[in-house]
Amino acid sequence: MAPEVERSLSDSNDTQTRFEAIMPIFREAQQNRIFQDVVEQIENAILDGKLKAGDRLPPERELKETLKTSRSTLREALRVLEQKGLIERRLGVGGGAIVKEVTTNQVSQSLGLLIRTRKVSLEDLAEFRERFEGDIAALAASRASVEDTAHLHTLIEKARQFAEGGDDQFENFLAVDKEIHLYFARMTQNPIYISILMTVHQNINQYFKKYLMMASGEVKQNLAELANLVKATEKGDQEEARRLAQAHVRRFNANMERNRQQGAAAEKEDIPRGRQSGQ
Repeated sequence: MAPEVERSLSDSNDTQTRFEAIMPIFREAQQNRIFQDVVEQIENAILDGKLKAGDRLPPERELKETLKTSRSTLREALRVLEQKGLIERRLGVGGGAIVKEVTTNQVSQSLGLLIRTRKVSLEDLAEFRERFEGDIAALAASRASVEDTAHLHTLIEKARQFAEGGDDQFENFLAVDKEIHLYFARMTQNPIYISILMTVHQNINQYFKKYLMMASGEVKQNLAELANLVKATEKGDQEEARRLAQAHVRRFNANMERNRQQGAAAEKEDIPRGRQSGQ
């Protein structure tokens, strides 16, 4: 027999063996909640480690027979799992549903969608950021290295240059401000803190564009607060770092909330009186 044929048969046998090992993981789906049960069975098998990154799910025909479900229900379940980032579906030879590695990206994507679709109010976001970034600052202060504080000082000086550059440099100042916040998260050495804060800051721009306005004095105040936070971090003062971070975020959010309320009041004044009274 030709070597190519032997390899092909060997690969086919290995694949079949893997499928046979996977199939006992699944059972007939509950008929009164069949769609949810199909999703949960596959999802739990992945999260529990029974299916690992790179594993290929059995062919649809075999899964359909084992789960006792229709092809359309199975395909919709696979689509949901793909949206969650748990599998990817590939076409062609060697394709199928492949298990992906579970990372913090799945959480980040869901949180990002929540913020971008404005299902989170400015008030909710402010409350979360104040407490979350306070915790991050305290943890960063406890774990800061000499290299970390040196980098933070470099970022502060970079921000200072933009703060002194006037209105034309406001966007650049905000970019460095964001960089400072994210670096504090990296200093925690905790991937959950890093991922969540990165997602928040990557998706908060819609609020900044609509509600964030800063005069020159406010930009310099913002810079001074960040500089004091870096000093507290350098000293390893966790509670002072927490307090300063929370106060900084609180004032920043108050600025946006004030502008939001002023904008809402201005829009209300522009509405004709007849429309306000429902006439």
